[in-house]
Amino acid sequence: MLVLLPPSEGKAASGRGAPLKPEGLSLPGLAGARATVLDELVELCAADEEKAREVLGLSEGLRGEIAKNAGLRTAGARPAGEIYTGVLYDALDLASLDAAAKKRAARSLLVFSGLWGAVRVTDRIPSYRCSMGVKLPGIGALGSYWKAPMAEVLPEAAGDGLVLDLRSAAYAAAWKPKGELAERTAGVRVLHAPTRKVVSHFNKATKGRIVRSLLQSGAAPAGPAELVDALRRLGYTVEVEEPAKPGRAWNLDVLVDEIH
Repeated sequence: MLVLLPPSEGKAASGRGAPLKPEGLSLPGLAGARATVLDELVELCAADEEKAREVLGLSEGLRGEIAKNAGLRTAGARPAGEIYTGVLYDALDLASLDAAAKKRAARSLLVFSGLWGAVRVTDRIPSYRCSMGVKLPGIGALGSYWKAPMAEVLPEAAGDGLVLDLRSAAYAAAWKPKGELAERTAGVRVLHAPTRKVVSHFNKATKGRIVRSLLQSGAAPAGPAELVDALRRLGYTVEVEEPAKPGRAWNLDVLVDEIH
């Protein structure tokens, strides 16, 4: 099972660990694309703070993020699972998983990123600010930039098992499974049952809980139908929209009664 996650806008501090070693990151096929984005982001933030703030879409209160980006090559690095924070990651709570569940997380979780493309939660990265919606002056829109390298690398990473896609729209645009792989992919929406509406906060929190439940249980669904069965056994209410045509992903709605 491969689980595709969005990053978080807010991130923990880099800390005092050893700096980034790009060659140590997972998915080495993305190395060239990562280097190109990193070079441009660092140069932009080191050269022109005001332009960088405009490009990155940062408020005045987030101006300090520019200096952080300028120092990415020398900043301390920590496992990505510690860097990413926010509602989904708080609910996932990787640090409190038992040893077996942590091994499953290291194997199956893949976090998408405007800067790195995608990383494992065990990959050591510095804290940064660069969303997939950014348009860098030399590269252009990152969502478009990452499509080609992702298409080369991610099918192999997905293997022959289930792909559980929990990304937000901006990050989903960077890679869309196709063909037979799409048929093994399931996207999930979390809906407030009484209103049938998505509410951002508990959508993210519930997705974090879903991933945590799967990791703790040791469930290894082979495909979308088996995922539905596994989630129902774990106590989730799931409605299924099976694809109307071959080569399409499944869409699952998880219904939640309470917003919390």
